[in-house]
Amino acid sequence: MPQEPIEMILLKHWASYAAIPIWLTDPEGNLIYYNEPAEGLLGSRFDAAGEIPAERLGEIFATSDLDGTPIPSAELPLVVALTKHVPAHRLLRFQALDGSSRVVDIMAIPIEGQGGRHLGAMATFWESG
Repeated sequence: MPQEPIEMILLKHWASYAAIPIWLTDPEGNLIYYNEPAEGLLGSRFDAAGEIPAERLGEIFATSDLDGTPIPSAELPLVVALTKHVPAHRLLRFQALDGSSRVVDIMAIPIEGQGGRHLGAMATFWESG
């Protein structure tokens, strides 16, 4: 298993102290960490859920517009941040790990390391209405 970039190690450490929900993905879109404030919205402690491969995230968290229309993965803020390397924002509904449905505002940004290395993306989100 390759060594995790120092920037991601430090970002995970910072996120563990942040009072806002934080979700981190690697460059392939795999969920690699979410912090304690995110656990309540996501419906499970990170220690229990663990890292989740990108190809499973869509089926696990089932995202949709507020009217129930499924959102194509390419339009999700984290995917936009990962693929286009730009910040993205969206209001959406998702199914949490505990089965509850939540409406959240999500803001995602790409994570760029020294030398222009693309390291993944970070999202913060908050319950809305």
